[in-house]
Amino acid sequence: MISLPDMNESKNTNQKPDATTNPLLQKSKYRHEATAFDLIRKEHFIPAIQSAITDAKTKVEKIKTSRADATFENTILALEAAPQDLNYISGVFFNLLGAESDEELQAMAKEISPLLSDFSSDLTLDPALFKKIQSVYNQKTALQLQGEELMLTEKTYKDFVRNGALLDEAKKQRLRELDQELSQVGLEYSDRILRSTNEFELLITSESELSGLPESALDSFKQAAKTASKTGWLLNLQAPSYMPVLTYADNRQLREKMWRAFNSRSTEGPNENKSLCLKIVKLKDERARIMGFQDFAAFTLEERMAQSAEQVMSFLNRMVDKSLPAGRRDLKLVQDFKDGLAGEKFQLMPWDYGYYSEKLKIAQYDFDEEELRPYFQLEKVVQGAFEHARKLYGLEFKPTKDVPVYHSDVQCFEVLNEKTKEFVGLFYADFFPRKGKRSGAWMTSYRDQGLQEAKICRPHISIVCNFIPPTETKPSLLNMNEVRTLFHEFGHSLHGLLSNCQYTTLSGTNVFWDFVELPSQIMENWVLEKEALDLFASHYQTGEKIPVELTNKIKATTQFQAGYASLRQLQFGLLDMAWHSTPVDQIHDVDSFEKKVLSRTQLLPFIEGTCRSSNFSHIFSGGYAAGYYSYKWAEVLDADAFELFKERGLFNQEVAESFKLNILSRGGSEHPMVLYKKFRGREPDPDALLRRDGLI
Repeated sequence: MISLPDMNESKNTNQKPDATTNPLLQKSKYRHEATAFDLIRKEHFIPAIQSAITDAKTKVEKIKTSRADATFENTILALEAAPQDLNYISGVFFNLLGAESDEELQAMAKEISPLLSDFSSDLTLDPALFKKIQSVYNQKTALQLQGEELMLTEKTYKDFVRNGALLDEAKKQRLRELDQELSQVGLEYSDRILRSTNEFELLITSESELSGLPESALDSFKQAAKTASKTGWLLNLQAPSYMPVLTYADNRQLREKMWRAFNSRSTEGPNENKSLCLKIVKLKDERARIMGFQDFAAFTLEERMAQSAEQVMSFLNRMVDKSLPAGRRDLKLVQDFKDGLAGEKFQLMPWDYGYYSEKLKIAQYDFDEEELRPYFQLEKVVQGAFEHARKLYGLEFKPTKDVPVYHSDVQCFEVLNEKTKEFVGLFYADFFPRKGKRSGAWMTSYRDQGLQEAKICRPHISIVCNFIPPTETKPSLLNMNEVRTLFHEFGHSLHGLLSNCQYTTLSGTNVFWDFVELPSQIMENWVLEKEALDLFASHYQTGEKIPVELTNKIKATTQFQAGYASLRQLQFGLLDMAWHSTPVDQIHDVDSFEKKVLSRTQLLPFIEGTCRSSNFSHIFSGGYAAGYYSYKWAEVLDADAFELFKERGLFNQEVAESFKLNILSRGGSEHPMVLYKKFRGREPDPDALLRRDGLI
């Protein structure tokens, strides 16, 4: 496997790379034009981005100065093509910034982001360019634009309007300044979380302090210590370390220490983010008001299925009304169970809930989720995801070593149509935590599907996760939550891989944010079904298929503590909406604001010194601002959609083909509700999720 070389060891560091030597500016020599990770060095990025910006501006100038009447081809389509090289190069950079970062890349990001922000502003605030776009938009009927041509024209026009094209010069200048500042402060927010996460390490030298933890976790901690040239068990705040401690550690002091460390990330000190929270929401609020909206939520939701903050809040409040009583009952069950155990009596604290909830589940169902790990070897789960893609959508995943990757952990697969052997796309998989990788799991792309350089290109898709790595004695063995995470991100990947659109702006996951989670979340449903688990869940040592007793227990526990889990997800959605719809002059202190917002739904005590907002990267440095409700919104869609698979068969070809043709392949080429109704034959049933969770 070819991996990215150490970019600190590049040669001729005093010589600035030019277009003839910069691999980011050259056509890839690899199969399917795969990214040349083996040739890329850090010093290539800024010159490549500068060169690509210059090239894009030259192309845009030709659009502006053309004396021909503005048409779809010479204006909208030409503008679509102009920044494609820039989009690719910046995409490679920011993907590596998330998965393989260091201080040098973080510093470069602060130089690159303003360049990209300036370029974007130069485009959208250019009156001559907008006049051309507006001309095509106003003539869309006369030009007989239909389908994707019409959608791309409308989207391009609206994007320019929503980015200031109709503003006066003074407001345009202020908008440019705001976008510059937002690009910088968002990066700083994200960097501070990464630094704060990486700063915490806890070396345990006595195994007795780790009582209760499963062997898989102990092996992982010991391997981490050995890698760091230390003796003992090394813990950190990455999910494979943090989650087992909170779920299984008998040592209450250890659980508390880990919980406080995780939930106080970036709350104080040089990496504090509270000041940035206040700064970001003020900047976004000012931007929305310049654009004529009452707040950032109203601005954002104009381009969402939900359409308005009122509709989002109505949805969230209805879900809270159903989840809150169930959540209280769930917590009482755990508290009563804990009180019935021998030992000290105390009120459950946040670091206790996961531990005693797990013990209650074991007592109620005779089911410890650690029993599942031997049946969920990572490599087999990945093959199981591939098998689902084959049975549902006719895809074949073939491992390839013919293209380079950016780290030795990364695997690349060539995706083919199983019947025709036609190339569908490249699929990269990056599964294990590293110091330079941000936490969590996500899907991204290195090349979107669609028209590029006069041909329809197939996509290059990647998923990045943080699973427990293999040790010297055992392979990587996943728990059920990690299996669901893998299938979730794989669902996003299928959305990208199966795209069949004409234009990249409309392809793949380029859809409304409250629709994008449907293809991912629906994939999680299959791993709760025996028929699906039998495709890949087998014991890593014996090869025995997962026993029916275990799959029955998985099914039986799907609604265990569902009210509590639902309420927790809703809290994040409510906090997000509050940040982006509350008048900014009413927010003075992050802690008191957060506490007030969550007081209605808070079941466990607030803990001083912790703060969700200080590490809520989804909304402060990601794309989910005024959109975190999307996860719950999409759960309604996926629950309703999966009911059709349940009715007709988990791998029913007619239903799968309809989902592929009407959802996965269409990207943003039509309004998502139109696409959903084509698949389901009606609008989604809002009670489908409540039925699945047992809340009605």
